[in-house]
Amino acid sequence: MVAPSPAPTVAPPCLSGVDHLEWWVGNARTFAGFLSAAVGFTPVAYAGPETGRRDRVSYLLRQGEVRLLISGALDPESPIAEHVRLHGDGVRDVAFGVDDVDAAHAAALARGARSLRDPADDTDEHGTIRHAAVTTYGDTVHTLLDRRRYAGPFAPGFVPTDLHAAPGPEVGLRRIDHVVGNVEKGTLGQWVAFYEDVFGFEQMTHFDDDQISTEFSALMSTVVWDGHRVVMPLNEPADGRRKSQIEEYLDFYRSPGVQHIALSTADIVDTVRALRERGVRCMTVPPDYYLGARERMADLDLPWAELERLGILVDRDEHGHLLQIFTETVTDRPTVFFEIIQREGARGFGEGNFKALFEAIERAQAERGNL
Repeated sequence: MVAPSPAPTVAPPCLSGVDHLEWWVGNARTFAGFLSAAVGFTPVAYAGPETGRRDRVSYLLRQGEVRLLISGALDPESPIAEHVRLHGDGVRDVAFGVDDVDAAHAAALARGARSLRDPADDTDEHGTIRHAAVTTYGDTVHTLLDRRRYAGPFAPGFVPTDLHAAPGPEVGLRRIDHVVGNVEKGTLGQWVAFYEDVFGFEQMTHFDDDQISTEFSALMSTVVWDGHRVVMPLNEPADGRRKSQIEEYLDFYRSPGVQHIALSTADIVDTVRALRERGVRCMTVPPDYYLGARERMADLDLPWAELERLGILVDRDEHGHLLQIFTETVTDRPTVFFEIIQREGARGFGEGNFKALFEAIERAQAERGNL
């Protein structure tokens, strides 16, 4: 793609945050059940043939402020079916809340975005949602929506679901911390410019391949954000001795796309205990990681033995510290996974953990024969 030309006379869209993430998957009921049973999400709403939707079924799940919409095709000619055929299960839509859909959509187009869906209303007895959409990297899209005039369970066409939350300990996820996208080699600068030009985002930080590398692979990453609540790191592969995790993703997803979703918690130890009890598997790091971590952060009063037992990583910056852990991929293809993060003032992304994390990913790659 060619980076859009900014239009300085037009203010960027004003975003209120990530409204929801929509996944397009091969079996929506099964994937929704996984998110409920394993990750502790509560099924909230449903749309399908019974509610007037003939081409798809969708389940809306919620935990804290996090909304995940899981959609599956009912027709082999559906765009959902084609998306799954090409990419496997994955995130199709990172939807943003806005106060004025028409103004936000017009501003995005004036600043270089391409429209996928012009502004329109969906209405039922609970009110009206106005929405539009623009395209971004790969087949990923950004819906712009205003739900202030709507009082239903999610959107017109949805009804409260009769699915129940799966039994298990409370997980305690609160909100989306950031959403990470993988883009093709040589295009990172273009996509950073896209978010700067179209949405008025700023660069929060950048990591070169000498900062994010192991013996075998490397990547580069730039974090862009709106200055408030929308944080979107973007990764591209860099030259290494073997195939990087980003290259593996691009090979299997067949295009740029969302790599992982970071979800925040107030108590990561309790959260990871609950996830493990529910059957979630996380990437493992070698025990010697904790020897170095304890030395680097000896002044922090942390439950080090429990962190090591659970495999939770620790890092710090000038603002504070954070704790994080990464699940294994939650899709059949080695593409999408979750990060669980607890921030105690830190604004970074675990830079001190990059080497241990990527070596753990490489061990999994090697087991798949993809390193």
